[in-house]
Amino acid sequence: MNLFSASPPQARLTLRVLAHLLRYPDSEFRAHTGEMQQALQAEAALPAARLTELDALLKQLGTRPALDVESDYVELFDRGRRTALHLFEHVHGDSRDRGPAMIDLIQTYEKGGLYLGPAELPDHLSVVLEFASTQPPPQAREFLGEIAHIVRVIFSALLGRQSPYASVLAAVLELAGEKAEAVAVAPEPEIDESWAEPAVFGGCSTEGQAKPGAPQPIRFVRPSSHASSTPTSTGAQA
Repeated sequence: MNLFSASPPQARLTLRVLAHLLRYPDSEFRAHTGEMQQALQAEAALPAARLTELDALLKQLGTRPALDVESDYVELFDRGRRTALHLFEHVHGDSRDRGPAMIDLIQTYEKGGLYLGPAELPDHLSVVLEFASTQPPPQAREFLGEIAHIVRVIFSALLGRQSPYASVLAAVLELAGEKAEAVAVAPEPEIDESWAEPAVFGGCSTEGQAKPGAPQPIRFVRPSSHASSTPTSTGAQA
């Protein structure tokens, strides 16, 4: 099978399995790992070596202790900037451009007949793959090709973490007609560094101002970790 031929393979079931693999591995997911293995083998849209890797990952997710599987997922995807599965985080970060990009993507889905639930974010890679699975093979490959540069970054970061989830991103690249090749990825910032809190007013100093003595602008900062309400992460993406 040549994944880079002009005629992309039918991969509807494969894309759905990959989408499920990137969702939070709850008990319902683990109950169906055997069915997902069968679907991948039956459709045979990926090279044999990649199918072997995915088969091993599904077996691991289905047999390891549930708490270990779930905590590993949260640590890998919810606490990692380079491995984040929200694609626009890699492109727009927390900028205002992310909102309009989300709206455009939702409109693309709706034109294709896919309507999201209220808790689903359109740029999560699992949602992207679900949408691709609803499209004819040429359109699905073209759509995946448009995000391949972001997928490659996540794939490379997962390789750096020696995570078996890298095989999922490699499979996405191959279905996009791309080679699963790693690229250089900037080191992951320390969690304490990325959440460091600046001094609120810097001691009300005029240091660093263009015009010392001029009115100093107020800066809004993240609340202290000792605040009464602490944000939590569900970890669930399903």
